[in-house]
Amino acid sequence: MRNATEPLIGVINAGSSSLKFSFYEGEKRLLTGQVDGIGVRPKASASGPDGESVAPPHLRGKPAAVPSELLPAIIPWAREQLGGRRLAALGHRVVHGGMRYSRPARVTPELLTELEALVPLAPLHEPHNLAPIKMALQLNPDLPQVACFDTAFHRTAPDVEQAFALPYSLYEEGVRRYGFHGLSYEYIASVLPQRAPEIANGRVVVAHLGNGCSACALNNGVSVATTMGFTALDGLPMGTRCGELDAGVVLHLIQQRNLKPEALVDLLYRRSGMLGLSGVSSDFRELLASEEPRARFAVDVFCYRVARHIASLAAAMAGLDGVVFTAGVGENAAPIRAAVCRACAWLGLELDEAANHEHRERISAPTSRVAAFVIGTDENLMIARYARALVQY
Repeated sequence: MRNATEPLIGVINAGSSSLKFSFYEGEKRLLTGQVDGIGVRPKASASGPDGESVAPPHLRGKPAAVPSELLPAIIPWAREQLGGRRLAALGHRVVHGGMRYSRPARVTPELLTELEALVPLAPLHEPHNLAPIKMALQLNPDLPQVACFDTAFHRTAPDVEQAFALPYSLYEEGVRRYGFHGLSYEYIASVLPQRAPEIANGRVVVAHLGNGCSACALNNGVSVATTMGFTALDGLPMGTRCGELDAGVVLHLIQQRNLKPEALVDLLYRRSGMLGLSGVSSDFRELLASEEPRARFAVDVFCYRVARHIASLAAAMAGLDGVVFTAGVGENAAPIRAAVCRACAWLGLELDEAANHEHRERISAPTSRVAAFVIGTDENLMIARYARALVQY
């Protein structure tokens, strides 16, 4: 491998049963991969700079119970793949940064203590995000690490967007709308001037549609409103998460069905959304291919909700100049995009059916007052950029 001209930056994105990892030299991704099925039947895959398949890390010994246990295998594997090069820094996706953090931060013992206190705000995500940081500290205490927060990008939202109509004391304590998927939205905002210059400084709704879904109102590239709130459960319906829900439903389930907290978590996070509505799958590819009426119904509910939230976010900006679809479903599911765009026709969005079917970057008609684009997101690259900047490279 050629001599390095840029420091080597590693990125770790840990979930509850999966771990994604990438290694960058400047803006160029040299290695990327993931391990799925952790705790059950782990399966690893990896690719090189041109997308070619490479031998993934060998998961030796006792299977990892949690994603952080894979770091002792991944770091040496990456070093070997990259010719023995030294890792300059490690960046991590951390779901919640609370009220304080509007920018990524260098990891210190004090920061870790603060982030541990936020675990109750994101109990299904934050512990898995923090565990690899702690593991890396054990493996190499001198390796600089950077925490990049999914909530940080939305700290620019006005107070009226962040507030629930609850006693103000709860708002002061941190019970407020935080928003998530911020790293994805920040990446889209960073590339709009090159990819869609006509809307980059305007009023844009970005729809991050994947297994997890949300939408964000960008005014001149700045987040002013988003669909997720206090947790990553709010807003749009998702693969297995319910999205927006009348709080009275939760009270009903507690009072009339005697559901305990653990059962509620399982219902709302793992058995709802597309899976719950369809009874078929949480995977949009399977739903779109299914002839089951409930599968069609689930897709219809999803598209309806996305279009409705786009209109709501347009209201937050007093107008709309563009819509951007991103993430797995947004980038690949042409029927979903078509249904959403048709439902937004009254806003001035005129779909180019052929462009959408062919997965072109611009999918709105030349005469459309509101432009529509499909732009791939790259959260890991955002993390790598911040890690490189914060370790002064």
